[in-house]
Amino acid sequence: MPRHRLALGIPALGAIDRGRGQIGLQLVEALRNAIYRGELTTGQLLPSSRALAESLEVSRGTVSEAYEQLIAEGCLEAKAGSSTRVAATPTPGFASAPRLQRENAVGASLASASVEQYAAMAAKLAPLPSVPFSVAVPEGAVAMDHHWRRLSHRVRASQAAAPAGYSDPRGLLQLREMIAAHLRKARAVDCSRDNVLVTEGTQQGLYLAAKVLLTAGDTAWTEDPAYPGLTAVLEERGVRTRAVPVDAQGFDVVRAFEAWPEARAAFVTPSHQYPMGMPLSMPRRLALVDWARHHGGWIVEDDYDSELRYAGQPFPAMQGLDRDRVVYLGTFSKVLAPSLRLGYVVAPDSLVDAFIGARSLIGRASPIAEQHVIAAYMNEGYFETHIRRIRAVYAERRAVLIDALQREVPELRIQHADQGMHIVGLLPAGVDDVKLAMAALDAGIALRAVSAMCSANSAISGLMLGFGGFSSERLRSSVRKLRVLLDGFL
Repeated sequence: MPRHRLALGIPALGAIDRGRGQIGLQLVEALRNAIYRGELTTGQLLPSSRALAESLEVSRGTVSEAYEQLIAEGCLEAKAGSSTRVAATPTPGFASAPRLQRENAVGASLASASVEQYAAMAAKLAPLPSVPFSVAVPEGAVAMDHHWRRLSHRVRASQAAAPAGYSDPRGLLQLREMIAAHLRKARAVDCSRDNVLVTEGTQQGLYLAAKVLLTAGDTAWTEDPAYPGLTAVLEERGVRTRAVPVDAQGFDVVRAFEAWPEARAAFVTPSHQYPMGMPLSMPRRLALVDWARHHGGWIVEDDYDSELRYAGQPFPAMQGLDRDRVVYLGTFSKVLAPSLRLGYVVAPDSLVDAFIGARSLIGRASPIAEQHVIAAYMNEGYFETHIRRIRAVYAERRAVLIDALQREVPELRIQHADQGMHIVGLLPAGVDDVKLAMAALDAGIALRAVSAMCSANSAISGLMLGFGGFSSERLRSSVRKLRVLLDGFL
């Protein structure tokens, strides 16, 4: 009788639902929860398996198996010749300590610096909807062609892309060979396949570069304005960021060195400055390389939008000037599709092993099937054909957007840039680009505010307007929406 009363005195056991089945699993969960909630306390005697089985009207084997599971988990203990008891709590002092009020505990948790920091990053890096003027929307005429679909089906039907063991953290060998060959030919990058690591896009490349090259407290130069994903990475690493305003020639290394000579790395977008659009002039490229050589600095080159120049040939990469001091970053996201999440790092020989180690820590490898598809796409010549095709389409759409803006929104001063998938328009004095961008979403268009990418020492009010993924008619109609929207801010 006493044990029968004890069994009936465990409220959690009344929650067992016979109609749901899996009585043994329910019994384990009920007893475990009773222990966690304190309904069963340390050292408390449990009924025998026979008594509890009779009380619950289940088989004795079901109860025995439940006890054995909880003994294995350390919730219960049983010694030979004695009954089953609740196991000892490893930290009994906590039971007597005063409990925090729930709201205070939650508030303290949310006050954590990491929680606030990462939540702010999530808001800063949130993607815009796929409406004009969002950047990098590969739809319609700029979507990947039927060759991609054919190769994708072929690769996925082959044994090569079948699920297997861990792959090389550097990435698929064939893809690294194709990337190295393409970069040597198209971007004048001095590398071999051994210098290439496949990443999950430029964002991961920036994170790897920051981890390998810098430690908390180090100083790094960045452009001003700069890509928010970069500044977020450096902030997360505890790096002291020194923002250098760009001018018509791009990043000014002489000015940066005079102000902060202790810098260990420079993060730049020399082919197409993000977001303003100007290329880094050759004299400044040479000056930056000279600084890196003589001061032991590192240059991280994000070759943003390098393939998409509409007047003349694309500018060569900086990495070709000094393969030993430049870490080169590229991506397939802009020219193929952002959802592929595939990019690459070209690391100097002295840093390859370090990048492999850092890559292994944050993810063993990128999805292998997509790597096989891109390798085949490049090997059969379709990648270069795709680049030529979309360059022609983007050039036409860019011209349409500029013409529509000049006619409909003459107040918007367009920044000169002859490449990329977006243009920047500077707003009249007094117009808040952040508020304008927020209001644009309600109007069905997507704008990025330039001021949100600037440091506290820079004051640029402007808008990024992407044109790549949208037809000429959608661009014109969206410019008319922008005209109406801007009238409310003037």
